[in-house]
Amino acid sequence: MSTETQDGMAVLEAGLRALHATRSVELRQRFDRSLPFGEMVVDRWARARALGFGDGASIYDSAVVIGTVQVGELTWIGPQVLLDGSGGLAIGATCSISAGVQVYTHDSVAWALSGGNAAYERAPVSIGDHCYIGPMSVITKGVTIGRHCLVGANSVVKQSLPDHSIAVGSPARIVGRVVLDAASGVTLQYDRDGTR
Repeated sequence: MSTETQDGMAVLEAGLRALHATRSVELRQRFDRSLPFGEMVVDRWARARALGFGDGASIYDSAVVIGTVQVGELTWIGPQVLLDGSGGLAIGATCSISAGVQVYTHDSVAWALSGGNAAYERAPVSIGDHCYIGPMSVITKGVTIGRHCLVGANSVVKQSLPDHSIAVGSPARIVGRVVLDAASGVTLQYDRDGTR
């Protein structure tokens, strides 16, 4: 490496370190948080706009987007999320897709087990408006989640959920209902024995 290249890299590194230090202080003072460098410098709302998401939607820099993914307005896509749109993925408005969620519209099970002879299987996924998908949950291909649904943390959703469902577990099962009132209140109404 030439001396000129080494000098240029040293200047760049010093600039990045200074930016990191400045942004670290700003974020701690303003939001009381510390983030990885990429999250400090990437505008989540600008990234969402560049991906064609709805107005006011945001997506963390660490989130992975594969294929075409449609996302409604004001939806929040958290850190370390994987959105696989290779089979068709639509997420509604004002959803919260929590940290570590993985949404798949394909799988390679048959391909792998057949020694590469079978094709990947694909089926679209749809998440309705006003849903909360808990941290580290997995949604598998072909699933439709209705409007106003709550999926608990660490759930594996393998079957479609009707509007207003509360679903938890691996595999996820419906354990209650989201009830809304005219004053914008939300009540989580659980089945007595946790079954439906």
